[in-house]
Amino acid sequence: MTSEEKPLDAAIRGLARGGALAGAVEVRRPGSWLELDERIRSGYTWRGMGRPTHPWLADRVRPTVLRALLGCPTPSEAELALALCDGDGRIRAAALPHAAGRPAVLPLVAVRTADWAAPVRDEAHAVLAGALSGADAGTLAVTAPVILRLRSRVRGGTATALLREVLRAAPPATVAALLLNRDRATRRFALDVGVERGLLTPAELAGLAAYDTDVVVRDRAASAALAAGFPDETLPVLLAARSGTVRSAGVTALRKAGRAAEAEPFLYDRSALVRACARWVLRQDGRDPLPLYRAACTGPASVPGRAPLGLAECGDRNADLPVLWELTGHAHPLVRSSAVAGLRVLEVADHHRLLALLDDPAPGVVREAARALLPWADRLPEGELVRRTGPGRPVSVRVRALRLLRAHGSAAYEETARRLARDPDPELRTRFRRTLGIGEAVPRPAVARSRLWRT
Repeated sequence: MTSEEKPLDAAIRGLARGGALAGAVEVRRPGSWLELDERIRSGYTWRGMGRPTHPWLADRVRPTVLRALLGCPTPSEAELALALCDGDGRIRAAALPHAAGRPAVLPLVAVRTADWAAPVRDEAHAVLAGALSGADAGTLAVTAPVILRLRSRVRGGTATALLREVLRAAPPATVAALLLNRDRATRRFALDVGVERGLLTPAELAGLAAYDTDVVVRDRAASAALAAGFPDETLPVLLAARSGTVRSAGVTALRKAGRAAEAEPFLYDRSALVRACARWVLRQDGRDPLPLYRAACTGPASVPGRAPLGLAECGDRNADLPVLWELTGHAHPLVRSSAVAGLRVLEVADHHRLLALLDDPAPGVVREAARALLPWADRLPEGELVRRTGPGRPVSVRVRALRLLRAHGSAAYEETARRLARDPDPELRTRFRRTLGIGEAVPRPAVARSRLWRT
């Protein structure tokens, strides 16, 4: 590959020289197949090699079995791939029969089902239908993501309908294998089919909801698990999930399961949605969550980390504001940051006291203090912000102070930002340049105008 040649162009030239198809295409990435097809059909220049002539297509009028008996040449995977992506529709159509029984090129056959030429689409649909009906899990793992990627095309729905029909009759193990595919669209599709066929137990659905990385899969699996009932092994998995939406579904289901009292610990969950659902469940059970929050924040026992924030979300400003201010001096950093976040929820305007919280040793407290100060940035003393960007301050303080200085609309922002961009700490220097937009124009102080408009 020359220094000016793109990797995809080099891969195409490698195919033309007889290279392996797997070396030119990332077979597990559906976009790689589409890029290969688009690049060849969009007028790829062969630069001294000459366009492939596909001499093996001369015997295309003979059946595949007869060609084999007569010793006619069989195209390699690379040759077949180039023909299936050729800019001439007649060549694409003639190459499709050769793809029967060649699972390595089946994703390109799927691409041809969305071809603009009707004869090519019809032939590709026939070949794909025959191949998918007996395809193993490995072939489907590569082909299904390509098929689902075609849905956005004008003629791309036929292959998706064919895939759904095949999976409705496929062995359960085949559908289960697609639930582990790294392509999230494939996992969503397999989950829909699996739920439709009743292949997944409530415990398996709860496991998908708790551990899958895709939010859509998690939500659909959680809904399906709860729709199947409330066996003992389902709710604990949902309630322990990392996703807040999944935990909220489990907390909400506690009421229908007759276990509303178990929602109380979730009043202090890290997710605002889970806390809101826990309050709703307790209210439906005839219990007011506000006294529970107040007891947690003022009792002699240790304060739950996010109890102050929950108190602010449902409490009374006049009654609970002193408690939140007191908790900003708590020994536990999480309690302090939660209390500051509660002050922000209550829209506390005492920016002088909030400014002092920027000096807290815990980065989480500094972050929440900066968020609470942001609406009042234009009222903050410019010198106090500049001072907090100086050497010797923690990184969290310097970063947040500069952001507030920028929101302030201060003329000192550009000079301070340039100074920090030359900081001796290379990590800090890179962080400022990447995240703070060094060199951009100083924004106009629109904070006060937006607040006046709301008033």
